[in-house]
Amino acid sequence: MRALLTCLLLLSSLSASAQVYTYIDAEGNRVFTDRPRGGNAKPVQIAPTNRITPTIKLKPEVVDEQPLVLSYQMLRILVPQPDATIRDNAGNLIVSATSEPELLPGHRFRLILDGNAIGEAGRSPVFPLENIDRGTHQLAVEIIDEHERIIERTPSQPFHLLRTSLAQKRQVNPCKRKDFGVRPECPLKDKPEEERDIPFVPFM
Repeated sequence: MRALLTCLLLLSSLSASAQVYTYIDAEGNRVFTDRPRGGNAKPVQIAPTNRITPTIKLKPEVVDEQPLVLSYQMLRILVPQPDATIRDNAGNLIVSATSEPELLPGHRFRLILDGNAIGEAGRSPVFPLENIDRGTHQLAVEIIDEHERIIERTPSQPFHLLRTSLAQKRQVNPCKRKDFGVRPECPLKDKPEEERDIPFVPFM
């Protein structure tokens, strides 16, 4: 048993590229070696080593002689969906994204609205937006590392925000004197001048 264990250890220590031989010594023991001994040594066929190739590819770019880390298999925006129409009179919107695998240490999510970064990048993939102008906008989400390098980025996708204008609000609910300075669609500058009371002058 000890001799067999010794042989197995010897086989494991030999390089896969070296030739291994075996022969029977004078005491009847089987010996494994990397050098042929005598005419009775025979080569041993060794199966190739199993190797696992990583499925995540390394990015080839190098910035400041520091290679980028492993890339993500998936990054996409969950909410809103592409070409979605959002109706919100305050112009508020929640953007949510997801990645696979989950965000790696040292990485952060960053929201891009109409080509500009919005707010601070962070670990949360949820971005609340407020007071967005009506019309069509472009959204994208990036994953950046501690050196502000872009690791992944979603394609830009449009969404359409509908907001009722102040003129439309005034048309639906006309401003009264008590509403000026109170309702946003009824600013004080639009308040009509008070009718002046004409003093009563008795006829002489």
